[in-house]
Amino acid sequence: MATTKIPMTVPSPRVDADQLFKAFKGRGCDTSVIINILAHRNATQRALIEQEYETKFSDDLRKRLQSELHGHLKKAVLMWMPEAVERDASILKHCLRGAVTDHKAVAEIICTRSGSQLRQIKQVYYNTFGVKLEEDIESEASGNHKRVLLAYLNTTRYEGPEIDNASVENDARTLKSAVARKHKSDDQTLIQIFTDRSRTHLVAVRSTYRSMYGKELGKAIRDETRGNFEHVLLTILQCAENSCFYFAKALRKSMKGLGTDDTALIRILVTRAEVDMQFIITEYRKRYKKTLYNAVHSDTTGHYRTFLLSLLGPNV
Repeated sequence: MATTKIPMTVPSPRVDADQLFKAFKGRGCDTSVIINILAHRNATQRALIEQEYETKFSDDLRKRLQSELHGHLKKAVLMWMPEAVERDASILKHCLRGAVTDHKAVAEIICTRSGSQLRQIKQVYYNTFGVKLEEDIESEASGNHKRVLLAYLNTTRYEGPEIDNASVENDARTLKSAVARKHKSDDQTLIQIFTDRSRTHLVAVRSTYRSMYGKELGKAIRDETRGNFEHVLLTILQCAENSCFYFAKALRKSMKGLGTDDTALIRILVTRAEVDMQFIITEYRKRYKKTLYNAVHSDTTGHYRTFLLSLLGPNV
């Protein structure tokens, strides 16, 4: 459930384009106008505004935003402008081939998207950057972590609610053996089950594992795996059970302690605002006894704060 608040009566793309053009004129720009328009338009509306702006003013709106805005606000607004698949492809490219490789963000994007979304992302990635997503993963990731990402990208998973109890019990037993590292094929077994099974199936396996062995499957993975391999397996498992809690926890981590991980904060708020942010907000409040709105308000300032809070909607 999205939190983006669209006006009851939305101005035409031409009116919005005119207002943005006026906001850019003169020394500096009227940042409030930019936020008031762009933070309250959905992806289709933003695309129409971009088309109208280019047609009427022979200018690229994103390039204008790039030159007029600054700091974290610029990063957030520019990430907000594209539709979801284009945005995900760009995030993956930056995380894989940017100045600093962000393997956790790569896992977050890949392992929380549906099979159809992943197919679209791969196509857009290739069309935009002239290289396959798998090739960049092959180049920038390594070991079992790389194998999980490639398998998850290229495996067609069942996405329905039905499960087979016998298969669930068999996978629970197989995973028990795999995390005990009794054979050389243990890691490959983990990879196969975690990338091939449906989310509903994995949730059932997790419950069955707990019933059969008196231990959480997640703890078993943490005990027996390390680094990026551990992280990507836990991401798949946690998102199968409750993806909104996964994102709530990631947001909490981005704002906990000294300093703020603005890159993670922006990425999650922007990518989920039009998807399931209302449920993430509910999870955040339930788990941490504080509203996400107040947390973001405490950790950000100025127009950057205003933009992020606009994506979150009312303080609930």
